[in-house]
Amino acid sequence: MKILFLIIIFFQITHVNADEIYNLLKIPNLEVYKFKNDNNIRYLNSKKNFKIGVNDNISCNKSYPKNLSNKFPIIQKNINFYNSTFLNKINLRYIVLCEDLFVSKINTGGIPDTEKRTLILDINFNVKYFERMIHHEIFHMIQKSNTEIFDESRFSSFNDVNFKYAECSTCSDRLNLDLYNDTNGFLTEYSKSIASEDMAEIFSFLMTDKINIEALIKKDKILEKKVTFIKSGILKIDKNIL
Repeated sequence: MKILFLIIIFFQITHVNADEIYNLLKIPNLEVYKFKNDNNIRYLNSKKNFKIGVNDNISCNKSYPKNLSNKFPIIQKNINFYNSTFLNKINLRYIVLCEDLFVSKINTGGIPDTEKRTLILDINFNVKYFERMIHHEIFHMIQKSNTEIFDESRFSSFNDVNFKYAECSTCSDRLNLDLYNDTNGFLTEYSKSIASEDMAEIFSFLMTDKINIEALIKKDKILEKKVTFIKSGILKIDKNIL
């Protein structure tokens, strides 16, 4: 009788959590994957395919157990670089894990939403860039929460006067994520799309390949200014991240 009572209680708690999650995030078919973490991040798993956004322009498929179990340790390792205080400052509380994430038919590694304190991650994203992608998307939440610190006009002024970013990241064909051999102010081709993506790319490399970046800025003055800008901005938020 006691065992049956505990099962009923567990089911009720799980059901309440699911309802609460949907009311908060407006993403259907989610279940709790892991709630207890040192930095208070709640990991949620998509148990069915879902579509959200304006005219259902955002879609992602359910995550399969084997893929999820392989990728989750990588995700958690990288998220654990950030303490709970920092994550609260950038409005990140929930991470939704799914497969094959698309926005308006364009495959993307992640979608950050500071209003709902949520980051959707595609666990099927290219393994070569997977860890960098996590920090890239987190930077978008950092910038969104600190626009006065990461001013795009000031950042853009570091570029050569003849360089122009695209009007938007999705209307640019500058998509390659490989590190340039000759940086000339930019780490990747995608860095040249728009200023916010340029900043996010720099931050992602600082979090995953800092030694290489420190070597690159010694021979690239434009990149040095950009890296200094990102570092000083992060230090204003938290002195323990970079």
